[in-house]
Amino acid sequence: MPSSETPSADISAGSDIPPERSGRRLTVLSGPSGVGKSTVVAELRRAHPQVWLSVSVTTRRPRPGETHGVEYFFADDAEFDRLIAAGELLEWAEFAGNRYGTPRGPVVERLAAGVPTLLEIDLQGARQVRETMPDALLVFLAPPTWEELESRLRGRGTEPEDVIARRLEAGLVEMAAEKEFDLTLVNTSVQEVCRRLIALLSA
Repeated sequence: MPSSETPSADISAGSDIPPERSGRRLTVLSGPSGVGKSTVVAELRRAHPQVWLSVSVTTRRPRPGETHGVEYFFADDAEFDRLIAAGELLEWAEFAGNRYGTPRGPVVERLAAGVPTLLEIDLQGARQVRETMPDALLVFLAPPTWEELESRLRGRGTEPEDVIARRLEAGLVEMAAEKEFDLTLVNTSVQEVCRRLIALLSA
């Protein structure tokens, strides 16, 4: 397991600023696993570097090419427990035996400064953000078809069949929750989704 020494300055900066004092509305992007959230976010960051994307903390081991503090902050279970107990996570969830969470401080700090801020999280996390920041804009990223979603998950080639099966099962639940979101973007074109997202973030 990678080092649990998550940089405290990155995790908790600005945590004493109440969400209601934020200068900008938080935008949350969610959707079923395999729908292309990471691809959309990567393109958005490339084309619009002024958008700040929260870096999540996870107990998952890094995949090839992932860097601590870039794709994720990689932490062990003890460190993740500490972050929960200290109230330093805006939301957190467990999936496939690993936990994922959003450091609260940096999000609140960027919002208060008026920086366009985006969270890419799962359904459980989006629901928690709705509770803690009710004025957040929740955006659901949907696949063109269920068959395409299944094809994308199997095409990754990075996970065993039992994990893919769990992701597909979770995907059915996530698709049924679409009505809980403020709006839906169908991922038929990464560029078009990015265009719509930047318009929302810049509003």
